[in-house]
Amino acid sequence: MINKAEEVFYEGGPSKGDLIINLLAGLSIIGLPFMVGAIVRAIWLRFKITNKRVSVSGGWLGRDKTQVVYSQIKELRSIPRGLGSWGDMVLVLKDSSRLEMRSVPNFREAENYILKRMNNPGKSPVDQGLKGFVS
Repeated sequence: MINKAEEVFYEGGPSKGDLIINLLAGLSIIGLPFMVGAIVRAIWLRFKITNKRVSVSGGWLGRDKTQVVYSQIKELRSIPRGLGSWGDMVLVLKDSSRLEMRSVPNFREAENYILKRMNNPGKSPVDQGLKGFVS
């Protein structure tokens, strides 16, 4: 059996638009907590979405790391932010725990990528019985 290398779909931090909006909101007293949250996310939060797993590292100094393989995901929920430029996603796992991903850039593409792998984890089109065009 051939073991395919792990292909990275997205690796990086949260959306820069989230940081900019929250820095502007921080100009008012009410927006200060949102500004601090956005700065902490920008410094320490990192996402890695590959063809085999979803990894999130965050927390204080980026020390908390979570990895989820697609077979563990039961449901994906998302909501757009920043006029759809970025969004928040929640992966609901089969054991009912949740993995929150805030300010994911290009989240629609990431959502579609994850949904495809949830439905067909690790299967190539040939493994799924798809033969291509029929003449």
